[in-house]
Amino acid sequence: MNNVFDSTFRQVLEASASDAPTPGGGSVSAMVGSFGVAMVSMVGNLTVGKTKYQDVEPQVKVILEKTNQLMARLEELVAEDIKVFGQFMDVLKLPKDTDEQKAERSRLMQEALKGATDTPMEIARVCLQGLELAEELSTIGNKGAISDVGVAAYVAEAALNSVLLSVDINIPSIKDAEYVEKIQAEKYALIVKAAQLREKAVAQVRERM
Repeated sequence: MNNVFDSTFRQVLEASASDAPTPGGGSVSAMVGSFGVAMVSMVGNLTVGKTKYQDVEPQVKVILEKTNQLMARLEELVAEDIKVFGQFMDVLKLPKDTDEQKAERSRLMQEALKGATDTPMEIARVCLQGLELAEELSTIGNKGAISDVGVAAYVAEAALNSVLLSVDINIPSIKDAEYVEKIQAEKYALIVKAAQLREKAVAQVRERM
């Protein structure tokens, strides 16, 4: 299922629930992240144009521009995640009858594993950017809808943490120790930063409710 954003929500759910390999955990996480960013956008749109919030309107308009960019990027990453998983599956089907075939299959497998790791890492980075926008909007967004900024923060953090499981499952099979060390360090930093942003955003939302 390569065109999830052109499908009905019911079709996406049915495909996700089926025995089809995609959409899987990475692409589903990216879709969830899109909902988190969308909640930031919604509150921003409910803030712009309101006399009460005219002083922060320029700042909110910038936030809205960024949410549009992030949602577009997550849409790209859903397709990319499905693509790299397909490439991984193709490598699994390669012959391994001779030593040469085994060596080539092993080389391509390492490339595929890195591809299947790099994409969820990028999804996590985008989700973190969504969290940053949620935290920023939590102090200035329309109070009448501010609870949805809290929803955005919770959802974006959940998407970030869940997509990193796609990293965790690949890491043990990657032989490039330097690459693994770099990914592990960034993964930990993303998780910590996301928790801090979510906690701060939700606290600010509760203060304004």
